[in-house]
Amino acid sequence: MKIETLFIDRAIRPCEEIDYIIQSTSLEPEYVENSKVVYDHVNLSDDPITKGKQTLYITENHGAVIKKCPGTSHYTCCDYTILHTGTFCTMDCSYCILQAYFHPPLLQYFVGQHKIDAALDEIFKENKTFRVGTGEFTDSLIWDKISNQPAKLVRKFADQARARSRSSNNNFSILELKTKTVNIDSLKDIDHNRKTVVAWSLNTPKVIKSEERGTASLSARLKAAKECERWGYRVAFHFDPIVIYQGCEEDYKEVIKSIFEGVRVDKNVDSSSDGVIKQSLGILPESIVWISIGTFRFMPQLKQIIENRFPKSTIAYGEFITGLDNKMRYFKPLRIKIYQKIVSFIRQYAPDVLIYFCMEDEEVWQKTIGFFPKKEGQLGAMLDRSVMERCKAC
Repeated sequence: MKIETLFIDRAIRPCEEIDYIIQSTSLEPEYVENSKVVYDHVNLSDDPITKGKQTLYITENHGAVIKKCPGTSHYTCCDYTILHTGTFCTMDCSYCILQAYFHPPLLQYFVGQHKIDAALDEIFKENKTFRVGTGEFTDSLIWDKISNQPAKLVRKFADQARARSRSSNNNFSILELKTKTVNIDSLKDIDHNRKTVVAWSLNTPKVIKSEERGTASLSARLKAAKECERWGYRVAFHFDPIVIYQGCEEDYKEVIKSIFEGVRVDKNVDSSSDGVIKQSLGILPESIVWISIGTFRFMPQLKQIIENRFPKSTIAYGEFITGLDNKMRYFKPLRIKIYQKIVSFIRQYAPDVLIYFCMEDEEVWQKTIGFFPKKEGQLGAMLDRSVMERCKAC
């Protein structure tokens, strides 16, 4: 969705960062003394969620800049570290938990690169690996069109050695930019030192068309991933949420085939002189740091939001039970069955790529992959090792 209204917290001093956003959006900003003005603008509209996606509020982050992923009880967490740079999203996915998570749902950009830099310097000084991402409460690259923040973060992680002491070991941290967009232009000419992983959330064309309004197509996402690979970046993919429907197994198989064998290029956009449709090359397995998988799950209150905002969607009407974390989840045998299929499809192309589950229990791990990272921190350590192996400098 297009940003239509721009509010700026009057308490923030004018700076280059704000000027850049004003110029990029071409909007006349309204300066506010109190955030209640912004919240009322959203909450009093007929559709607060849509209004929140069309309203940008530039303010400061008054909480922690860096925080640990809260995970969920009773399910294995990957020990992700969140870099809190903004909230909400201009894209419109039916299943997005942020619709029910934020009150009000509002697109916020947190000004203060100096605060981010200072917080990152502190973790860079530690002799351990941090996997840091900006895609927990927003899409990492929706901001690329209006802000230079993503590019600045890539440069910051590339230069992290400056913050380390001479006694530091060989551990390093990486930035993960997770997206459903193709907003990668600003990443092209950066000396990233392989300390940024560009990641895409993937789904079947059917799910993208019906449930992911305003997102890039599957082929566009994979072509962007291939471009980033050409620029030397490592990439990652997240099959989350996997949606179970009749014919889904074959559809997900085709998605995985497209990752590794490539996608067709639209002849109307890019064809050879003889009119033959070109095939882009697939992603090399060694370029993939990890692939995560997880089925659709949701807080009960999200169902009514989906019904109201996506009346044609059937995503909330599957065979669900209440999980140990009080979220609605597919019946476990159904989850195990689709996981087994997807893991086997991936293994045909990339037997050594790290595959992990997002928020699943021991039985699912054992019956699908054959092991379970039982000890606290074990899954995080597995992901850290993949970082160390695949993200070393060129």
